[in-house]
Amino acid sequence: MNAARALWLVLLLAVGVYTAAVIRAHGLDFVTPFFGAIREGGWQGQFNADFLAMLILSAAWTGWRNRWSPRGILLALLALGFGAPFLCIYLLYLSSRPGASIQSLLLGDHEKGTH
Repeated sequence: MNAARALWLVLLLAVGVYTAAVIRAHGLDFVTPFFGAIREGGWQGQFNADFLAMLILSAAWTGWRNRWSPRGILLALLALGFGAPFLCIYLLYLSSRPGASIQSLLLGDHEKGTH
């Protein structure tokens, strides 16, 4: 688990530093270039579409893990909007809880088989 935590921390710091530099250079409007590249149909757009699919999968997993409760829906929206930084923070938080295991991180209370 320590190797995973180290990876999540490195990713969080790397993406955070890069994001801060991009915001300083280009401002906060990421929507226009993101969807503009998809609309153009080139490789950057393909990458953005693939990344959007990963964001949706991350959000769906986060919501499912929390049984689509109001908290789960909020966390899913955060996962969708904040991507890897959210997921790294969320996984670091989950892994710091008493009795945390990879199974409990991935499944939450679904591991108990209750619905």
